[in-house]
Amino acid sequence: MSSATQVFIVGSGMTGLGKQPEKSVRELAAIAVSKALADAGLADATAIEAAWFSNTRQALLEGQNGIRGEVALRGIGIAGVPVTNVENACASGSTALLNAMAYLKGGFGEVALVVGAEKMFFPENRQGMFAAFKGSTDIVHFDEQLEQILALANGMPIPAGVQPAAERSVFMDIYAAFARYHMARFGTTQRQIAAVASKNHHHSALNPDAQYRFDMTIDEVLADKPVSWPFTRAMCAPISDGAGALVLCTGSALQRFNTKRAVPVAACALTSSTTRQADDLDNHLGRRSALKAYEQASVGPQDMSLAEVHDATAFAEILQVENLGFCARGDGGVLTESGQTRLGGRIPVNPSGGLLSKGHPIGATGIMQVHELVTQLRGEAGARQVPNARWAIAENGGGFLGFEEAATAVTILGGK
Repeated sequence: MSSATQVFIVGSGMTGLGKQPEKSVRELAAIAVSKALADAGLADATAIEAAWFSNTRQALLEGQNGIRGEVALRGIGIAGVPVTNVENACASGSTALLNAMAYLKGGFGEVALVVGAEKMFFPENRQGMFAAFKGSTDIVHFDEQLEQILALANGMPIPAGVQPAAERSVFMDIYAAFARYHMARFGTTQRQIAAVASKNHHHSALNPDAQYRFDMTIDEVLADKPVSWPFTRAMCAPISDGAGALVLCTGSALQRFNTKRAVPVAACALTSSTTRQADDLDNHLGRRSALKAYEQASVGPQDMSLAEVHDATAFAEILQVENLGFCARGDGGVLTESGQTRLGGRIPVNPSGGLLSKGHPIGATGIMQVHELVTQLRGEAGARQVPNARWAIAENGGGFLGFEEAATAVTILGGK
């Protein structure tokens, strides 16, 4: 790759996360973009030659569709340049990053902006809040596919007397079915799943931008309100509002910025679901994305200093550390319970607190994962800093189609 077309992240910023009914999508976006521009040393947005805007909920819950990015970014001074709106379920943010990289590598410009902004909390429309999740499935074949997924869990029956939460996303039932399948096939335990949530709560307590900033023991996680067995509330990502932004540039423009704080993007690989059999986990799209990313970056799992993975539920982290090659298939629970994925362990996973505790504003999530990688590789993560971080990887999945997510992107930063 020509150094002129290599892509660097030179600015990164995010809002604090939580339920923020008083803030609009455009206000959240403005906060994140202002932080990213300032981080890049830019006084305003005049250097931005193109922008990508990631959002999944505004059309459904506010009626603002079609030109979400143009509307949100105009007030920040971004007008007259190409603005592309991106929607790819929970993988929207990393998909936007991939498209911005392609623009820069293709020689269409030298400086670009990627923004993800999401409002998910609408207390006056709670039914709509939860119904919106269904749109990230095949709605025509939804009942048929859900029945097939739930059937995977037959080998691990729900304990007698355990009732699901009355108000929950259908994705919690889908993830719960996959978790129970993994438990039956590999011996993964509910306590190991709870260990993921406990670890990520500990990490988020060190993150000033996190939605939840308190520790939880494994026993406290297990004792929390049931959602969809084996998950309790603490094992499920919350409803979140927030935004994140990244300023990217090519190597040819790097001298305009602080080169010491620039972070190279070594790889970004996006795949979609296939019609694989449920038990063919080695062809899971998360695994296929990881292998493509490792090949692009000419590195392997053994080179990674840390990871941010898409833990929409605690079980998802167990599956994804297996897909990323940090342990053998079926050993994700054992890896977590051993402490190896905790700060101070062999491969810290979700030092930000992950989706479970940091928060999960869907259209912004992939960008926020990359923001954490940038912060860590710069050595600026404070109390949650991974020592001597050199390579970092993020896995960002979205939707469900067949027996896996509909889309997954794996991004690798580092090698400077």
